[in-house]
Amino acid sequence: MTATDERAVEETSAPASPSPPRRSALARRQARAARIFIAPNLLAVAVFLVFPLGFSLYLSFQQWDLFGPIRFTGLGNFRRLLTADPLFTIALRNTIVFTLGTLLPTVAISLVVAAALNQRVRGIGFFRTVMFLPLAVSSVVMAVIWRFVFDTDNGPLNMILGWIGLGPVPWLVDPNWAMVSVCLVSTWKSIPFATVVLLAAMQGVPEDLYEAAKIDGAGGIRRFVSITLPLIRGALSFVFVISIINSVQAFDQIYVLTGGRGGPETGTYVFGIMIFQNAFAFGDAGYASAIAWLIFLVLLSLTGAQLWFSRRNATEQ
Repeated sequence: MTATDERAVEETSAPASPSPPRRSALARRQARAARIFIAPNLLAVAVFLVFPLGFSLYLSFQQWDLFGPIRFTGLGNFRRLLTADPLFTIALRNTIVFTLGTLLPTVAISLVVAAALNQRVRGIGFFRTVMFLPLAVSSVVMAVIWRFVFDTDNGPLNMILGWIGLGPVPWLVDPNWAMVSVCLVSTWKSIPFATVVLLAAMQGVPEDLYEAAKIDGAGGIRRFVSITLPLIRGALSFVFVISIINSVQAFDQIYVLTGGRGGPETGTYVFGIMIFQNAFAFGDAGYASAIAWLIFLVLLSLTGAQLWFSRRNATEQ
């Protein structure tokens, strides 16, 4: 028998390989319908998210005044931002102050409020509703109202201070007080969201742990420090990161409260104001895009660190 005959015998005796299962007509129709339903959402993501993101990255390496031709500058915008712009240092300092001035009171007050709302007392639903009302108010509307409250001459806050013998406070006129004012408003706006997250985490803590701690004689503060805080640290890290992101991206509240120039004597000149000013007042969209991408990279690093911390926390639990 020749080699050709042997190969023919092997091919004849070998079992036929199973062909891949063919999808039914129903499955193909379901897949087609799913693609049709998903297509508008994918198109919206591509048009309103991916394209602006990619275009801003492209602009960060260009010089463009929004009307004339685009000119390539390479890393010139980033070099100018980090080495030659004195306003970058002011914006960085004010953003850090604003972030710390918002983050710390937001987390501290939210912890206390969430612990209070986690109690089983009569009428707790009413208090929870009142606490969450600021979430339903527009940021711009809220800032307009607070601008009236902080008015130096006719604002209700200074009127109340006058009734108790305290002089008028230049809330939005003095640079230092202007930063305090925007921190107060941002904290007031941020507390409800942080409280929702922390309250949800607290309600997931097993009750038997508290009962065992009570039997051992642990008081309320000891139970909160030794049981509640360790078990909600994942939610705490999430609140930290979200609060930092919101503070670094703050614009509308500060713009309405202290104007588009960053307040009196650049007292509230933060990165959001800096991007707006360069893009629409100075007509330098490329430079504004470089600032935005630098902030994006910093926030992306923080988010990555938060995800790593959350996974590590989940593994330990």
